[in-house]
Amino acid sequence: MIQTIDYHTGGEPFRVVVGGAPEIGGASVLERRSTAAGSEEIDRVRRLLCHEPRGHADMYGCFLVPPDDEGADLGVLFWHKDGYSTACGHGTIALGVHAVREGLVEADPDGVTDVVIDVPSGRVTARVLMKGGRIISVTFRNVPSYVLARSVPAGGSEVDVSYGGAIYASLPAASLGLSVRPEHLTALIEHGRRIKAALAGHPAARHPTDERLSGIYGVIFYDALGPAHQRNVTVFADGEVDRSPCGSGTAARLALLADELPEGFTLTHDSIVGSSFKAWVAETTAEGVIPEIEGMAYRTGRHSFELDPHDPIGTGFTLR
Repeated sequence: MIQTIDYHTGGEPFRVVVGGAPEIGGASVLERRSTAAGSEEIDRVRRLLCHEPRGHADMYGCFLVPPDDEGADLGVLFWHKDGYSTACGHGTIALGVHAVREGLVEADPDGVTDVVIDVPSGRVTARVLMKGGRIISVTFRNVPSYVLARSVPAGGSEVDVSYGGAIYASLPAASLGLSVRPEHLTALIEHGRRIKAALAGHPAARHPTDERLSGIYGVIFYDALGPAHQRNVTVFADGEVDRSPCGSGTAARLALLADELPEGFTLTHDSIVGSSFKAWVAETTAEGVIPEIEGMAYRTGRHSFELDPHDPIGTGFTLR
């Protein structure tokens, strides 16, 4: 029996496992990610919760694990239908809500409560704003984010590559004769898979200090709606679609836009379903810009999942 509490951030699901998961060993969250990926016992729980019929091809969630040290409130391993990601901004926002609503941290009912979280890419903070005991918004403060390469050829397209906790390739949808709209989504998924495959093993997709963080995680297609207003859709993993404006992807976009827009700008980042994040550069360090991204998550349910040992479907399947 696996227990979860589910949320959505900007329309993107986030399933938090709160009971029944195996212990995941490792000296750090990044090491625990490798443990989970290499363990059939652990990974079958991910498949059970993420794949159909209990999930779907665009499902997302996490295992809660111990933090790296006492400086953080919790640790987390993010997962999707194909494996484990290094970062997740929409999940970090949801975890801020989760930590406050479930009493994992002592919260100020009329102020800001910091929920410090160790994720595979580093230590991040979800700053939870409350008024009258109600959560109003969550601001996700990310790891340093930076440009890796610009104008990189990728299978007939040209992309910019940047890091926001995970590595993303970005390009305007108009360069493909498309726009970020639901009616173009099937074509955008196909292009996302093509571009990601073309960049496999490319030098621009290598993390500068830790090979475990290397590889193009997602492809961001965007429409420019104004100087600091964009609509985007991120196609990540193997054709999975982010319904939210994508938190770590927004951080990667900020790294690219920091050189193009006036100092102190605030980016309005819309999603393909009409939800929105606000994002800005909180500070600039030698390693990169420190993004802050504001959004909100909402609880959608509490669930108990089980696997009948006689069920021929087992831990499930995906059709995309």
